[in-house]
Amino acid sequence: MNSLIKKTGLLAGALVLWASCGAQALEFNQLQADKSAVSFVYKQMNVPIEGSFKRFHGQISFDPAKPAQARAEIDIDLASIDAGSDEANDEVAGKLWFNTKAYPVARFVATSIKPLGNNRFEVAGRMSIKGRTHDERAVATFQPQGSNGVFAGSLVLKRAGYGIGEGMWADFGTVANDVQIKFRLVAAAAAAGKK
Repeated sequence: MNSLIKKTGLLAGALVLWASCGAQALEFNQLQADKSAVSFVYKQMNVPIEGSFKRFHGQISFDPAKPAQARAEIDIDLASIDAGSDEANDEVAGKLWFNTKAYPVARFVATSIKPLGNNRFEVAGRMSIKGRTHDERAVATFQPQGSNGVFAGSLVLKRAGYGIGEGMWADFGTVANDVQIKFRLVAAAAAAGKK
């Protein structure tokens, strides 16, 4: 009987310990680039054109219970662009567009994340492309999926502000100034404070 009481007590203690561990806030801090995507849409001669970037990496630290403390830095390898064809990829890597030899990486660093309700957040940050940096804002949603968290959203950049598409491409009648960047970032979770 004493043995049964001891085993029951140990089991109860283990359940309490397990429950307290499960109650810890999760921090989503391990970007899963292979499960994530960064794409873009722009208009050329008023026709929507889509593309994507195949390589990017970064650091995310997001606790849904403490969004104001979140941090994010994303680096995009501009030479990994898929603009629809080899010819288009070569063109946009050149000096008039991204000039990837001189500026291989675009970087976004979040400066604040504000809750908007319903798992929506306003993400403000600094975008750097081609040696130019501007403040940008995106609206993103966050959805937990098992041990992962999915951040999805978009922002609109003015390409002229970054010198993207100069010379003969500077005419907005040919290529629109607005470029919509879409992202779906998947991050794995760890208990807050454990990395």
